[in-house]
Amino acid sequence: MGNNPSGKVPVPTLERMATYLRYLLDLEQDHVETIASSDVEEQTGINAAQFRKDLSYFGEFGKPGVGYNVAELQNRITKILKIDREQHVVMIGAGNLGSALVGYPGLNEHHFNLVAVFDNNFAKIGRKLWELEILDISRLAEINAVLKARIGILAVPRSAAQDVTEQMIDAGIRAILNFAPTILRVPDDVVVRNVSFVQELAVLSYHLSTDMVFNEQG
Repeated sequence: MGNNPSGKVPVPTLERMATYLRYLLDLEQDHVETIASSDVEEQTGINAAQFRKDLSYFGEFGKPGVGYNVAELQNRITKILKIDREQHVVMIGAGNLGSALVGYPGLNEHHFNLVAVFDNNFAKIGRKLWELEILDISRLAEINAVLKARIGILAVPRSAAQDVTEQMIDAGIRAILNFAPTILRVPDDVVVRNVSFVQELAVLSYHLSTDMVFNEQG
């Protein structure tokens, strides 16, 4: 795998690969055929040398003096991130956030097929959420034995998050996108990505405050 004999790729590199893919999709919409690493830096803010280093984990890309073919690079990154194939995903939690995520069209566009949504609220179970019936969380293992989803989105209250996570793991989920405001305890073979709106807003607030200080001093 390129200049990476260990086969391990740093998480920040994978995050940047997803950024490159989003940029390439925009370029495709604009009918751009080739780009240089300097274009990537200008449009994404990621240093051109960092871009080339990230790609080097996965082999040879581009041609000296010619640059990168947009369609080819997009195709290779899609395969690297394994979103060139359908990935089954289950949603746990049919509240406001879960409902919004179920309706998000970008999932299917990138081959993430949301195949089931679960909740423990008997007033919701059996109702339709978009095109999916809300299922009883107690049936998660039984139903996922058929669906074979390995990715789960967790959108439940903090108080329930750890217990539900253990149910997800018992049902075969090995990758969790966690929207619950808590740190989950999971085995080494389970990957968790935490999404915190408050955390992101706090970072933005810090930058805003810093800019204001700079402006006042200037």
